[in-house]
Amino acid sequence: MRTDPGKQTFSSFLLNFIRLETAGGALLLLAAGLAMIAANTPLLPAYELLLETRLAVTVGGAGIDKPLLLWINDGLMAVFFFLIGLEVKREMLEGELSSPDRIALPAIGAAGGILAPASIYALLNWHVPAAMDGWAIPVATDIAFALALLGAFGARVPVALKAFLLALAIFDDLAAIAIIAVFYVGELSAGMLAAAAVPLLMAVALNRRGVANVPAYVLLGVVLWVAVLKSGVHATLAGVLIAFCIPMRDRAGGSPLKDLERDLHGPVAFAVLPVFAFANAGVPLAGMGIGDLANPVTLGIALGLLVGNPIGILGLVRLAVLLRWASLPEGVTWAQLAGAAFACGIGFTMSLFIASLAFEHGGGAHWAADKLGILLGSLASAAVGGLILARALPRNPG
Repeated sequence: MRTDPGKQTFSSFLLNFIRLETAGGALLLLAAGLAMIAANTPLLPAYELLLETRLAVTVGGAGIDKPLLLWINDGLMAVFFFLIGLEVKREMLEGELSSPDRIALPAIGAAGGILAPASIYALLNWHVPAAMDGWAIPVATDIAFALALLGAFGARVPVALKAFLLALAIFDDLAAIAIIAVFYVGELSAGMLAAAAVPLLMAVALNRRGVANVPAYVLLGVVLWVAVLKSGVHATLAGVLIAFCIPMRDRAGGSPLKDLERDLHGPVAFAVLPVFAFANAGVPLAGMGIGDLANPVTLGIALGLLVGNPIGILGLVRLAVLLRWASLPEGVTWAQLAGAAFACGIGFTMSLFIASLAFEHGGGAHWAADKLGILLGSLASAAVGGLILARALPRNPG
């Protein structure tokens, strides 16, 4: 019989979550390194051929025919967003987002971590309309890498700081979902949107009737994914929508949502995200020079991640504390908060994903620049955040 994580203490649940994210972050780094090796060695033709290999699934006269890269970005990442939806729903009902006093500070910090990076990018790219499509790239936070950075310091990190970073990252994920839904849609098909509404309404009806049969929701989710994919809205949003329909509690008092979240967390951390990183992080550096580093897209993303995130987060958090809208988490110092704010500048997975949407219709004109900016900004944010945390965290915990 499974133990409901909701019956554990919050600290225990959070620490288990951190351990898994830390290991997943290390595997992400390895996958990104392998992608860079493949893109900058004689393996490049094989790497490109692999990602361009077309896979087709057909039923009768209908089907989906896409290159492997898009199966990864549209299909596997839908599983990732499904997990995000489960985590968000759990946190809103029973976790860090379930009470106003826990919500205020990370919500305010997340707002700053969105506004400041987007503003920096816009200031550097406002004169190039096509480049402006990438304004949302530096607002994203990679929760796996950010928590992995904190996890590297072990018991020296206060649980309250980990909880703050987790809650802020959840708000950031919600913002990313909203941005994708509103700003990165293709040509809409009213017929397919109507078709997508059918499985979604069926899932809502099952939830309202207290049905806890997870395979039924998954089957409806697959149908929803296909309909959303062909509607012009990005298919990964189907994962979030169906996740919100999974019941938090069944009639026996168990939690289908938490069980599913626990079952998916490992496969997503150790398979889905590393595969995505390997497919998207390869940047051919041949022929690049100082001029490429000065590209407004590269600079806008790198500075948005490295400078915009800490300035935005710390600025609004400081203002909220001064105005007494919220208070710092117990046992957390401003220096420690600064280290966490720089950790939020590690965009990587989410930034790469948003970049793939932002410039997919631009003929690839900015693909090298956006990946270079993401890698530089994320690495610099991790380095600065790690240095600050090394000095700010206590030497002898407890």
